[in-house]
Amino acid sequence: MTAPSYRVAAGGCVRGEVTIPGDKSVSHRSVLLGAIADGTTEVEGFLESEDCLATLAAMRAMGVEIERPAPGRVVIDGVGLGGLSAPAQALDMGNAGTALRLSMGLLAGQAFGATLCGDASLSRRPMERVAAPLRLMGARIDTTDGRPPVRVHGGATLTAIDYDLTVPSAQVKSAILLAALYAGGETSVTEHAVTRDHTERMLRAFGVEVRGSAGRVSIQGRQRLTGGFVRVPGDISSAAFFIVAATLAAEGGFLIRDVGVNPTRTGILDILKLMGADIRVGNRRLFGDEPVADLEVHASALTGIEVPRALVPLAIDEFPVLFVAAAAANGTTVVRGAEELRVKESDRILVMANGLRALGVDAEPLPDGMRITGGPIGAGHVDSHGDHRIAMAFTVAALKASAALEIRDVANVATSFPDFPALARHAGIAVDELR
Repeated sequence: MTAPSYRVAAGGCVRGEVTIPGDKSVSHRSVLLGAIADGTTEVEGFLESEDCLATLAAMRAMGVEIERPAPGRVVIDGVGLGGLSAPAQALDMGNAGTALRLSMGLLAGQAFGATLCGDASLSRRPMERVAAPLRLMGARIDTTDGRPPVRVHGGATLTAIDYDLTVPSAQVKSAILLAALYAGGETSVTEHAVTRDHTERMLRAFGVEVRGSAGRVSIQGRQRLTGGFVRVPGDISSAAFFIVAATLAAEGGFLIRDVGVNPTRTGILDILKLMGADIRVGNRRLFGDEPVADLEVHASALTGIEVPRALVPLAIDEFPVLFVAAAAANGTTVVRGAEELRVKESDRILVMANGLRALGVDAEPLPDGMRITGGPIGAGHVDSHGDHRIAMAFTVAALKASAALEIRDVANVATSFPDFPALARHAGIAVDELR
């Protein structure tokens, strides 16, 4: 069976406004924490992507009653800290690396064992970076040559640790904090680069006392969580495609509503502004503990830059489309310190470099990033290698291409942004789905 593709007409402009679906990171965490809370949690704006539905299915498999009364709404009947039950079979997380890694922390302190698995792409992704600190806490975890399937054995007695997070990773930090809920004593994580803090914010929203200072977060074990209401902001990682599209080809001001602007996620805005983008942030407010705003983006002439290393962890998921922005900029853009891109759904450094070069762009892959000299973007086809963010990034590239692009192997766009083609067409990007 032939994998689905996109055919995207060249040129055009984007206009009007869009509202982006819910944040994937926040949606995952709302289900995980709602499941182990006391009482009911209602989630509004839940992202109904394949990744988030895999998390939901895993919690149901462990005895949590979850209803979906309307699109984007989820009601979770929490079972409390010790109320999960053994699943009848392996928990299949599909393509959801966040779900699998965070579930390792959640399962580490359970009385029962469970196996976590995923699709072919997830089965190539590293898991020892999570397993190692959890083992220091007393968890018994087996990986398969460092990758899924992962077996978390039940009945372990967890103790608190003080962990130095040498590789910036919100997933590792979050897994430790979830395991810490089941550990005796106070667990602390020290990080040397800022990473996403959605877990800390949501733990507080569920009533957990989280202590933190610059680069350090601590929680006391065995605190109870209390269910409540979670409103999920729009996902800035999904908004990124429309932010770059509008920077390249907006007609007037293009408006993106209800976007999460958590300061640990806004690296894309800072990087694009350094390149000369006209992005105006307005209507700032809070959805619970998460900051939200509307973004008005105007077409701008971009200039290549050397991306500050401090911004790299704050934009790690947005680099595929940032590479497209660099390809359309005047001058050279250099990204270093982004080796984490090598172990995402694909090797995003290599796959993006190959795709850009196939379109005539001067793109040099580096061990930890890329050097791109902007210029004309040609036509032809590129292979996304089943990576949702690469497929969407090249859809945006068509706005500056000399002729139509064909983007192959795009089925996994549904893992994070199932309505992307329709929303892109609404904005003015002429994308057709080929099957």
